[in-house]
Amino acid sequence: MPVEAALLDVDGTLIDTNYHHTLAWFRAFKQHGFVLPVWRIHRAIGMGGDQLVPALVGQEADEEKGDDIRETRDSLYQELIGEVEPLHGSHELISDLKERGLRVVLASSSPQDELDRYLELLDARELADAWTTKDDVEATKPSPDLVHAALDKAGTESAVMVGDTQWDIEAAAKAGVETVCVLTGGSSAQELREAGAVTVFESVDELRDRLDETPLG
Repeated sequence: MPVEAALLDVDGTLIDTNYHHTLAWFRAFKQHGFVLPVWRIHRAIGMGGDQLVPALVGQEADEEKGDDIRETRDSLYQELIGEVEPLHGSHELISDLKERGLRVVLASSSPQDELDRYLELLDARELADAWTTKDDVEATKPSPDLVHAALDKAGTESAVMVGDTQWDIEAAAKAGVETVCVLTGGSSAQELREAGAVTVFESVDELRDRLDETPLG
C-alpha cells in the first residue's frame, strides 16, 4: 500500500530547538535543587515533560516537584524561543511532500503558543494539512498518543513519521508507523538505526534530495 501521509515531528526535526530545550530544562531543574549533567538532559529531549522529569530524577521527585519544574521550564523556554530558527529546507520539505500528494501533519506536543511560533517560522499554516499540540495527547512520547492523534488528523493509518530522536521512533513503532530520521536533534545515526529508524539522513536537505529512497517516495 502506498503511503498516504507524512507525520513530521517539529522540535529538533523542522525547528532547531533541542539545545534550547536542554538549557531551559537544566536551569529549571537547578532552580528546584537538581543539578544534572547537561548531556543527560539532552539525551532525554524528545520526551514530553510528563515523561522527561521522572526519567531524569525519579518518580518520587516528580510527584513532589515535577509540576513546579515543568512550569519553570515553560517560563525559561519562553525566554529562549525568540532565538530558535527553522532548519534549512524545512518549509521546502513540507512543500515537496504535498507535491507528491501526501497529507502532511505536524506532530507536536508543544503548547499552542509555541506551535504558533513554529508555524510562523516555517510559513506552514496554509501549507500543512493539520497539526497537533499538547491538548491532543494525554501522555507524550515515547507513548504513542501523539502519533495516534496525528494519524487521526491525517485521516489514514498509512503514514510515515519523520523525526530526530529515539523517542519519535519508539512512539511511532507503538502506533504501527515506520520512522525516517534526521540527525538535526543531536542523536547519532547508529543509535537511531538501532532504535529502528528505516533510514537516517544528515539533514533535512539531504532527506529532500533522497526522498525517493524512503517510504515517502
